[in-house]
Amino acid sequence: MAHDNVLPLDGASRVTIRDDHQIGNILLEDGKLKPADLERVLDLHQRSGLHFGEAALRLGLLDEEDLRAALARQYGLPQLLPGDDGASSELVAAFQPHHPCTEELRGLRTQLLLRWLDPAAGRRVLAVTSPGRGDGRSYVAANLAVVFSQLGLRTLLIDADLRNPRQHQIFNTQNRVGLAAALAGRADASAVMPVPGCPKLSLLAAGAVPPNPQELLSRPMLATLLGELETKFDLILLDTSAALEFSDSKSVAFRAGSALVLARRNHTRIVDTNNMIQELNDTGTRIVGTVINSF
Repeated sequence: MAHDNVLPLDGASRVTIRDDHQIGNILLEDGKLKPADLERVLDLHQRSGLHFGEAALRLGLLDEEDLRAALARQYGLPQLLPGDDGASSELVAAFQPHHPCTEELRGLRTQLLLRWLDPAAGRRVLAVTSPGRGDGRSYVAANLAVVFSQLGLRTLLIDADLRNPRQHQIFNTQNRVGLAAALAGRADASAVMPVPGCPKLSLLAAGAVPPNPQELLSRPMLATLLGELETKFDLILLDTSAALEFSDSKSVAFRAGSALVLARRNHTRIVDTNNMIQELNDTGTRIVGTVINSF
């Protein structure tokens, strides 16, 4: 929280805000404070030396969630509030930027930035894979997309699980037209949708479950589509199907060129993870790393 977020009241008792990004102005715009409330906060702020937000909390005019949301806006961190567009609470990185899981995801983001992401070298497309169901692929892929977009990177999340797609449920969006239709030649990149509340994040849902997922994902059209999308985004993440059950994920990872392998603590068998890594290596896919999911 920053000191001197707002200027003192002038002689006419009108509130003057230094600029649109000051926390007092944000709270006024959001209807969380009234001008009279702001005067009370300023008075306590100036008398006690408390930060602006601390003074507002002390007076009972805000709760912690209101303050966090305002600070997120002040510092340009996209954040959703409970109930926004009906998005799932699984989007912990969007709803709870201070949650321990969000910090872990930021740590993963940092490792990928340092060790993998390099658009100049053609490394901007990453498949999120795992051996079986329940490993947390969709959860990690969705939240990883959110934290990358919060850096200001133009981020696209593609639901390439044409068997049991979940991203449209997580983001509460339509699933009528998506990747399956694009691969079948019945749609194009216009099926990509921006995610409300996350200005740099877009989603290409899976679309209606097709009768031939493996055939669609093995067609050259996937490489063509990814090549087109690479010109519009800084980073592309692909959610995939369970590798033990279907060979779809190998086709997706091969087209992506790089894969992040996910295993869930006390759930995923080590032998299954090792076998999957070997199979991906055999296709020439670059294994960026293995992540143990504890959430």
